[in-house]
Amino acid sequence: MNRASFALLALAGAWPLGAQSLLYRSPNLSGTWVVDPGVVQFNFLHRFYVSPGPDKSVINFPTFTFAVGLPAQTTLGVLYATRSEIANTFTNEFEIYGRWQRAAGPFTVALTPAFNTAARSVDGELGVDWTRGAITLLGAVRGMSHAYRVDTARVALAGGAVIRLNQYVGVSGDVASLLSMRSGEQAAWSAGLVFVIPGSPHTFSLHASNVDVNSIEGSSRRSPLVAGITSKPLYGFEFTIPLHLKRFSPWFHKNPKPVALGSAGGAPIAAQVRISSVKFVGDSVAIAAGQAVRWTNADPIEHTVTFDGGVEAGSPVIPPSGSYVHRFDKPGTYTYHCTPHPFMKGVVIVR
Repeated sequence: MNRASFALLALAGAWPLGAQSLLYRSPNLSGTWVVDPGVVQFNFLHRFYVSPGPDKSVINFPTFTFAVGLPAQTTLGVLYATRSEIANTFTNEFEIYGRWQRAAGPFTVALTPAFNTAARSVDGELGVDWTRGAITLLGAVRGMSHAYRVDTARVALAGGAVIRLNQYVGVSGDVASLLSMRSGEQAAWSAGLVFVIPGSPHTFSLHASNVDVNSIEGSSRRSPLVAGITSKPLYGFEFTIPLHLKRFSPWFHKNPKPVALGSAGGAPIAAQVRISSVKFVGDSVAIAAGQAVRWTNADPIEHTVTFDGGVEAGSPVIPPSGSYVHRFDKPGTYTYHCTPHPFMKGVVIVR
């Protein structure tokens, strides 16, 4: 992929944003996370199974989630599944929902009212998360006024956990069950391996589950319809994509205040490097020992100045309109890059 393609990707979703991370929720639990104001969250979930017999056809179950962040830790969103088993007369399922969140110490609580169009049911979920170090435990109580389009009110309980092996990889799982099981219904479960894509706001999971849709109703049971099709689990993946509206509309955009980072230590600033269009403009500069260089971020996204091999202390994250100054005391050639965008490279020659 060339630099122009990298630049487009970086501008569409730059690191870091207030993006939903799959490292803090399991495949069938939505968790308590809300979208930051001015951010639109898009999640693509795809599950499938291969039918038995000589044809071995692939049956696909795609689900799309759109949510927008509002003030006061509130989110509005819609989940759309194109092949749902919620109601046997409808394959399209829409779940329109809102979420309100509050956090206190290691605990986060969220209330999620929803309406499921396929079931014509007013649904809701009270979710609680507990995070300590590398572990997040999740729990939820769910209610449905007209579950699966045929039942009266139903209640379900769900629980799950995520263990983060490091800052990029984790494992997760969950289980959910209706309090009163009907004939053919089974408890729902999922298990997955989750990843953070380095240098981006995106997360990705590979998982297995015995349900096709992770809506409130869909992930509260294994439907007799699905159980009648296959006794095997469904496999799939999920990809999370945040879109920052302030990158595309001045209505959401406020010019950030300039932030000056680093210090020249009384040395003269002998060279200026402008960061623009996801590159270091003037990527090679020459100065004398004891002089300093200033980098100014003119992009709408964050960057760093990270010296290769750790030969010099690099910058913290440089916000839009921010700058970073560094003094060089020893002669040498100092190569550097941007940590979230490693294709951005530069060099300072100190004589």
